[in-house]
Amino acid sequence: MEKMIRWGIVGCGNVTEVKSGPAYQNTEGFELKAVMRRDVAKAEDYAKRHQVPKFYGDAEALINDPDIDAIYIATPPNSHEDYALKVAEAGKICCIEKPMAPNYEACVRINAAFEKKNLPLFVAYYRRSLPRFDQIKTWIDAGEIGDIRHINWNLTKPPSNVDLAEGYNWRTDKSIARGGYYDDLASHGLDLFVYLLGPVSEANGIGVNQQKLYSAMDAVTGYWLHEAKITGSGSWNFGAEEHQDKVEIFGTKGTISFAVFEEENIILRTGDQEESLWIPNPKHVQKYHVQNMAAHLNKEKTHPSTGKTAVHTAWIMESMLNRMN
Repeated sequence: MEKMIRWGIVGCGNVTEVKSGPAYQNTEGFELKAVMRRDVAKAEDYAKRHQVPKFYGDAEALINDPDIDAIYIATPPNSHEDYALKVAEAGKICCIEKPMAPNYEACVRINAAFEKKNLPLFVAYYRRSLPRFDQIKTWIDAGEIGDIRHINWNLTKPPSNVDLAEGYNWRTDKSIARGGYYDDLASHGLDLFVYLLGPVSEANGIGVNQQKLYSAMDAVTGYWLHEAKITGSGSWNFGAEEHQDKVEIFGTKGTISFAVFEEENIILRTGDQEESLWIPNPKHVQKYHVQNMAAHLNKEKTHPSTGKTAVHTAWIMESMLNRMN
């Protein structure tokens, strides 16, 4: 790069400890210079443990720090729009944790603010950059299973101890995440499916709160249609007996099976042949996502997860929720 890009993190919570924060420190051309948390003592502790030079208890002070070129927003989604608009106003590069915002309209406003100023905007749908999913895309693009006809995803989990104790979790607070864990988790998979199979033209669904453990929905079933006329269906239930994470893509010559979250083998079946590959994720799971941002900013490639792609994912999610009882 022509110059080192100096990053600041707004919201240095758990997601930044291993998944993302170290990736910004270890990527060539990037430097993590400052972190912020409303509890300034926790921000200071993070800065000391990760050898970050500056820490803040106020987001605006970090965003407007002249020594910071780019901001990674890693707070809960109900604060994303407010912080993102401030970053755009400050004229800085931005990456936002997923989901981009609690609703489609907020995502549109965020993206428009960055487009107006011609500023790079990324969203942390990092599965688009992971090697295991790139291998699946390679199989699809090479026609290994022929013409794609359908994709199905089933994700089930038992209620957590926090759920059973009726403890607070923003992911199950309908004022922040109307769809509950669906908002937080299904967004990852649906965004990935767009990356693999192309944009979606229609989406619908139904959702309920079956357990009454929290205010958000805990069971969602949806279906959609890709522009390529590939049908899709999914079920996300967070009150089931066991954990299951299974995706299957059906083609005219075979199938591809994989998990969105679990590190399991990806499996290609054609006729009586089966290829099973183990492709582990990196220790810092956002490593390739962050490296791809550096490559994008260096004009070497286009990043697969931008504000524009994340807006489309939000539209899919919202299209299902808008039709729920």
